[in-house]
Amino acid sequence: MKNLHDVWRIRFLHYVNELQKYLKYVFTGHLAIVIVFVLGAGGYQYSEWLKTVPSDFPGTWLVAAIIGVFLAFSIPTTLIREPDQVYLLPLETKLMTYMKKALSWTFWSQLFIVVVPFIVALPLLSQVSKVQPKTLGFVFILILLMKWWNVQVEFAFRWANRGQGIWGDRIVRTLVSIAVLAGAFTMNPLYIVLLIIPIVFYYISWTRQLKGQPFPYEHFVEVEQNRMLRFYRFANYFTDVPHIQGSIHRRAWLNILYRLVPSHQKNAQDYLVFRTFVRTDDTFYLWLRLTLLSALGAAFIGIPIVVMIFVGALSFASAIQIKQALSASSEFRMDMLFPIDENARSKGILKLVRVVQVLQALIVLVTVVIVGVEQVSLYALPIVVLIVSEITLKMSK
Repeated sequence: MKNLHDVWRIRFLHYVNELQKYLKYVFTGHLAIVIVFVLGAGGYQYSEWLKTVPSDFPGTWLVAAIIGVFLAFSIPTTLIREPDQVYLLPLETKLMTYMKKALSWTFWSQLFIVVVPFIVALPLLSQVSKVQPKTLGFVFILILLMKWWNVQVEFAFRWANRGQGIWGDRIVRTLVSIAVLAGAFTMNPLYIVLLIIPIVFYYISWTRQLKGQPFPYEHFVEVEQNRMLRFYRFANYFTDVPHIQGSIHRRAWLNILYRLVPSHQKNAQDYLVFRTFVRTDDTFYLWLRLTLLSALGAAFIGIPIVVMIFVGALSFASAIQIKQALSASSEFRMDMLFPIDENARSKGILKLVRVVQVLQALIVLVTVVIVGVEQVSLYALPIVVLIVSEITLKMSK
């Protein structure tokens, strides 16, 4: 059997290759353009907000609360698999050699989750809250240390309690992290020293409980499976992922919508396509999320050209992905036995996509009306949604 260093290296290389395999389909050219425009619009809105924010705005507490919550979510990336319950059992006494590398990767891979919000908050802290540069440097170092502490404690807590009660532990670490960061902004040495005591005590108390306890393979296998499943579901929005199958829910509260399809033999495929869309989680929630993002963009992005590109890109994503998801099928389906036109399904899919995109356009319009935007050009956003959707359907296979 290979030593644990080699086991981790092989697992890590396979993990990285798996990410690269699907991320190349996620971060394509059109998505990169959307991200650039969204970041630009967000940065502009943020800079404009900083000009009007009152001087008594609790910027330090807000930043401490946001980063404190992010710090508490430090799920360990162990890359443990189900067969390890058998194959790694003889090496369980040396398992910490493997786990040190796993926790090191967890720390570095999750660091951007707390560093990026801190960098974004720098103008707020320096311009509004008047935090000195040396204080910001100290807080940054403290964020790194608190992230390491959260990673170590969450791993030890999961091991000691076999994954039970993790939310209680997160609440404790969230409160401690917020208090530490808020105290760091005040640069009060006594306050910071007093906070170090519960931090060290909490860490030691859980690491000591690991002695003599068997490693909970079942829990960490489940954690890894759920983490990769979330990634695969995300990647499945952009390309077919064989690792997952879309879950189905009845959603009885939407049964009334089926009456919109006339009960006639020639409408059989229209009904089946509509029912498939409503009941399939991947397609239904994909459209719902993209529609909500379009509405939020119409409400909060104040630059007309940017919001038009943003809404247009999301309408393109909605139309193309729903069409592809509903068109993808195995070689044989039971509905092929129906005495109906063989092109009825493709026509039904196009009809459904047009209907849901019209609904998306109406939701965007209602959002613009409710918010009461001043730019008259933003009332043309529903037209952008419909035009982009129709062009997408015409040009896509």
